[in-house]
Amino acid sequence: MQTLNIAAYKFIALDRLPTRQSELREQLAVRGIRGTVLLAEEGINLFLAGTRADIDDFLNWLRQDPCFHDLEVKKSWSAVQPFRKLLVKIKPEIIRMNHPAIQPAAGRAPAVDAPTLQRWLDQGHDDAGRPVVTLDTRNAFEVDVGTFDHAIDWRIDKFTEFPQALQAHRDELAGKTVVSFCTGGIRCEKAAILMRETGLENVYQLDGGILKYFETCGHRHFTGECFVFDDRRAVDAALQPRINPGQPASDARFEGGARPTGSASDRRLAHPDENC
Repeated sequence: MQTLNIAAYKFIALDRLPTRQSELREQLAVRGIRGTVLLAEEGINLFLAGTRADIDDFLNWLRQDPCFHDLEVKKSWSAVQPFRKLLVKIKPEIIRMNHPAIQPAAGRAPAVDAPTLQRWLDQGHDDAGRPVVTLDTRNAFEVDVGTFDHAIDWRIDKFTEFPQALQAHRDELAGKTVVSFCTGGIRCEKAAILMRETGLENVYQLDGGILKYFETCGHRHFTGECFVFDDRRAVDAALQPRINPGQPASDARFEGGARPTGSASDRRLAHPDENC
């Protein structure tokens, strides 16, 4: 039986976090769903896997909460369960940036959808004629597995380093249209807000991240695969795992010879709340 993998997040002011944590853990456990749910006062971030029936049933329950009625979910499939256990955690942030002034729930940065980004990259400029650059907000080892062609990569080791990297490279982005991107959208959303607050005007987030781009546009303008924080390690443009969950990381084969192995990537698989 195929396993349905879902990823979703939403920036929204949440209260009753301990109660929500208990309810979520109970609803997921009774359905045999595994993965990680992160709760914070700024919202929810989740990556889960289970049978299609169980996932659909859980989402129907979750969307009864007015806070999550419009929660958008990205889906992919794998042959087996890619998560080893279920974790429901309360955190200071659903994606750690260590920059408390950034509050996405107060207002999103402008977003560009996948077809628009593909069109801009096809023509080499945005609709106003400005040059377009893509900015990878992910960790260096993720970028090594795959990224957009000619994307800016500041070689950060964790997302908390992004504000300092922006300070060092901000002037390089002046006069350009910048599209920040990440795996599913959460990091590039915070990154885009921070860039706009520093005075950069033409900044967008890629709505839905790489996963939504793959779902909509496939592999165009993208080389390699998208690293994911579970035992699949990466998915291709068809959202298929590049290795079977449980296969030793040293046996994985990725285009271009890149391997998401070693202590850095393995540590982050155990702590997705700092990276996804």
